[in-house]
Amino acid sequence: MVWLEGGVFHMGSDRHYPEEAPVHRAAVEGFWIDRYPVTNRDFARFVAATGHVTGAERPPRPEDYPDADPALLVPGSIVLRRPGHGADPRDWRGWWCYLPGACWRHPQGPGSTTDGIEDHPVVHVCHEDAATYAAWAGKALPTEAEWEFAARGGLDRAEFAWGESLVPDGRHRANTWQGRFPVENLAEDGYEGTSPVRAFPPNGYGLFDMIGNVWEWTDDRFRPDHASMAARSCCQPRPGPASGPARRVLKGGSHLCAPNYCQRYRPAARQGQTPDSASGHIGFRCVLRPART
Repeated sequence: MVWLEGGVFHMGSDRHYPEEAPVHRAAVEGFWIDRYPVTNRDFARFVAATGHVTGAERPPRPEDYPDADPALLVPGSIVLRRPGHGADPRDWRGWWCYLPGACWRHPQGPGSTTDGIEDHPVVHVCHEDAATYAAWAGKALPTEAEWEFAARGGLDRAEFAWGESLVPDGRHRANTWQGRFPVENLAEDGYEGTSPVRAFPPNGYGLFDMIGNVWEWTDDRFRPDHASMAARSCCQPRPGPASGPARRVLKGGSHLCAPNYCQRYRPAARQGQTPDSASGHIGFRCVLRPART
């Protein structure tokens, strides 16, 4: 883990998606944060010690999906299946599919394994899985503000975790999508899927993969903007809206974020996700806060 002294920073962005606005001053107290996302190797050690069964390995509950065909309520997770060139980029159903048998052990579905990718981020973990791992490790999931403070690496208001250019001097600094999503992946950064957690340079705080590779769970409930939260302490998880689904905040973007579709490979970027969701591009890392006296 890396110790961060904490401090005041400008959180959010007024230049991109509406949920990132408005920019506001936020404060975090000092904390430790994992240098890397939790890897397949880390998660396997946790499962071996606890016998934990992830959400993707359990069949969905019929009461949660009353309109679904019971025969379809089988364990599985969401994976990307690249469509043909005639795909409508506005219709996510053209490339996302629920694949029975997909889980952290079988990231591409039945027959796939984590052999050879032990140092890649674990995926197909829902919020409960991430929180359970964190508790087992004696840690916690970060708040959104802690995560964004860490991702900025000391560069307040910078567009990316390393500065203002996405590809400085032509060198890729994160695992993102190059080409026209979802039909063309040029893999100019060297990877079509996830990458080892040390594949790209760290940010100014020595943290790897704060941008790209996999989205990361935080413990905050998602709100559609920062407007009502600007004056709130950032050391505690933020409450969600009074009504609607209790989505959690994801941060950092993933290897599936592309300039033509999802420019969320930035510290300010955020996305709401239902906590029971798991997919092939969502992972997490943990924090440790000093004991209060």
